[in-house]
Amino acid sequence: MTVTVPLHSDDEELTLRGPQDAHARALRNRYDVTFAVQDGRVHIDGEQEEDVSDAVHVVREMLGHMRAHAGELDDATVERLLNRRPMVRHGEVPDRGALAGRVQAKTKGQERYIRALLKDSIIFAIGPAGTGKTYLAAAVALAALQRGEFKKLVLVRPAVEAGEHLGFLPGDYVAKVNPYLRPLYDALSVHLEPGKLQFFIEQDVIEIAPLAYMRGRTLDNAFIILDEAQNTTSGQMKMFLTRMGEGSKIVVTGDETQVDLPRDTASGLKDGERLLRNIKGISLVRLDRKDIVRHPLVQRIVHAYEHDEVETEGKRRKAR
Repeated sequence: MTVTVPLHSDDEELTLRGPQDAHARALRNRYDVTFAVQDGRVHIDGEQEEDVSDAVHVVREMLGHMRAHAGELDDATVERLLNRRPMVRHGEVPDRGALAGRVQAKTKGQERYIRALLKDSIIFAIGPAGTGKTYLAAAVALAALQRGEFKKLVLVRPAVEAGEHLGFLPGDYVAKVNPYLRPLYDALSVHLEPGKLQFFIEQDVIEIAPLAYMRGRTLDNAFIILDEAQNTTSGQMKMFLTRMGEGSKIVVTGDETQVDLPRDTASGLKDGERLLRNIKGISLVRLDRKDIVRHPLVQRIVHAYEHDEVETEGKRRKAR
């Protein structure tokens, strides 16, 4: 069995190996695996799946420590990681509440969402505002990035006007689009220390971009989040999903009740749900009012709008 783990730089390879290959040798001896680096990836091979899984977990822990401590990795840390039993083995899902030591599932719906995020390659999360769709996806993505499971985090949003007009805003195109991307910066800043977000953006480890910038690209070894997906067209959704490259994961989040597209334009989120819900490897998670964890008033606001929508629909049917 062979598993590969991507690296961010040549410096990471040198630090991971350790002085005179000491760290790599300790890993090989502890888990009876081979350890090689080629083309910017660590290759771990062994006869026993459990040994390989444990070794991969430790390598990701080592990379996570390095990335959180300015590239440093001493012998004591390596020894501690080698002697610590992995929290989650490959293919398992943590108990309710556990999420990479960062956040906790506060509802059963969020628990289902976290399990899907850890298990599947494409995840659709559909639900009202305040249910943690983007927040939890960002937390899982950053934890996976730190463990070395992905080389890059890409956050994407369609720049769709909600009653306002881009042309009326001051500045060039970048200045006009930036307000649409602001919520993605906010979602990441909750999980990252001040200055870290800007550093990762400058190093191209994190990319935040309008959906239109994805056309023509292939994203390998990336964790990709499409936010506000209800405001994509069917063509845009197909374009986005087909950007997925080797070793990547895609999360699509949206709220079907807040579509800002023209009335005669079908939402790509609804089409995606309809066409892809039965494909293996794709999860569809529906969150509802009970999963709202924002201010308590948000739950009541959503309920009021839902109630009004039901009443309005009932009156329309009677009028027919």
